[in-house]
Amino acid sequence: MSDTPNYGFDTLQIHAGARPDPATGARQTPIYQTTAYVFRDADHAAALFNLQEVGYIYSRLTNPTVAVLQERIATLEGGVGAVCCSSGHAAQIMALFPLMGPGCNVVASTRLYGGTVTQFSQTIKRFGWSAKFVDFDDLDALREAIDDNTRAVFGESIANPGGYVTDIRAVADVADAAGVPLIIDNTSATPYLCRPFEQGASLVVHSTTKYLTGNGTVTGGCVVDSGRFDWSASDKFPSLSAPEPAYHGLKFHETFGPLAYTFHGIAIGLRDLGMTMNPQAAHYTLMGIETLSLRMQRHVENAKQVAAWLEADPRVDYVTYAGLPSSPYAERAERCYPKGAGGLFTFAVKGGYEACVKLVNALEIFSHVANLGDARSLIIHSASTTHRQLTPEQQEAAGAGPNVVRVSIGIEDADDLIADLDQALTKATA
Repeated sequence: MSDTPNYGFDTLQIHAGARPDPATGARQTPIYQTTAYVFRDADHAAALFNLQEVGYIYSRLTNPTVAVLQERIATLEGGVGAVCCSSGHAAQIMALFPLMGPGCNVVASTRLYGGTVTQFSQTIKRFGWSAKFVDFDDLDALREAIDDNTRAVFGESIANPGGYVTDIRAVADVADAAGVPLIIDNTSATPYLCRPFEQGASLVVHSTTKYLTGNGTVTGGCVVDSGRFDWSASDKFPSLSAPEPAYHGLKFHETFGPLAYTFHGIAIGLRDLGMTMNPQAAHYTLMGIETLSLRMQRHVENAKQVAAWLEADPRVDYVTYAGLPSSPYAERAERCYPKGAGGLFTFAVKGGYEACVKLVNALEIFSHVANLGDARSLIIHSASTTHRQLTPEQQEAAGAGPNVVRVSIGIEDADDLIADLDQALTKATA
C-alpha cells in the first residue's frame, strides 16, 4: 500500500502495512510461523547484525506477520514506528526500558489499572527504578513530583477501571517543560477515539489483547513512537544518545534519528528481554483491527445507553461514565475525545461488597472475566480481583472501591444488556 496521508481511518485499519504476499499473492497477511530466516550470504548476515540493513534474522526480534501489525498500529496512531510484544504489561516494561536506570523514577497517574499500579509500585523496584503516583488533575502536584531523576510521565487516556479521561495536552505540557516524554496507555480509547500524539504525548503503549484484537483470543502489547522527542537534548537518556557498547559504539539517536527509539526496542529490548509476540497472535489482532472503528462506534453507543439507564436506577449509587452529561469530566471528554468516551466504566451498587458479588453471580449475558475490550460485555468486581493487591486507599484512588463493579460494554443489543443488569440488580439488592 502506498504511503498516502489522505487515506481515512477505515481504510487504514484494513490496508496499512499489508501487501499481497510476494511468493503466493495471498491477499490476507500470512502467518509466518518460522523461527529463523535464511541469509542471502555472509555479508548480508553481517549487515543485519550490525544494524546496517533492515531485515529478518530471528523471530524473537522480527517476524513478517508481526511487522505488518507494527506498521498498522503505528499508522493508526500517527507514529513513526512500533514494536509489538507479548502482552500489555510487557509493553510497559519495554516502553520504560530505554529510558530508565537505577535510581530513576517514573511519575504516574493515580488512575491506572491495578496491575500497572502493582508493576510500578512493587516490581520495577527490582530494577532499581521507582514510581511516584500523582492525581493528574492536579498539575501543580505533577510539576512538583518531577525531579532530576524522573525519566517519564505515564498515564492512561481512558483509565481502567473508572473510565476517567485524561487531559493529555495539559499533562504533556508539564512533561515537555521538564524535558521528559509522556507515555500514554491508549488501550481503552484506541486510536479511533484518541490519538495521543496529536495531543502532545511522545510514546503510546497498548494492550493489544483488548479492543484492538476485540475478540478475547490472544494476548499482546505494543509500544508506538511519535518520533518527535529529542533524546539528545540532555544526558538523561544515554541508552539512546550515548555510544552503545553492544554495537561498537553506535549512537541510536544519531544513527536512526526519529526511529531511534523503535530500533532500540527491537535491537536491545526484544533481543535481551525476549518479550516476543508470536505471529499467530499478530494475525488475530490484524483481523480484529479491520473492524475497529465499527466496533468502537457500537461500544460507545451501547455504553451511553447502559450508563444512562444505570444512573437513573435507584439501586445504583453512581456511575463514572465520562460520556454522561452529569459527569464532572463531560466537558473534557467532549473536547479531548469527541468520538466518545469509550465502553469502559464503573458503577456503585447499593449494598456494598456483598451486593456486588451477588450482582456478578446473577448476570447471564455479561461474562465475569478479568478482561476488557471484548465484543462481549464483561463485568468484574475489581476490589476482589484485579485491584485486590492494593491497599483500600489505593483502591479508592483508582476508582475500585468495595462497592464498585467495572463493566466493559460489548456490541450486543443494548436493550438485552439493560434487561440482564435489571434482573441481576433485583437479585443483588433484594
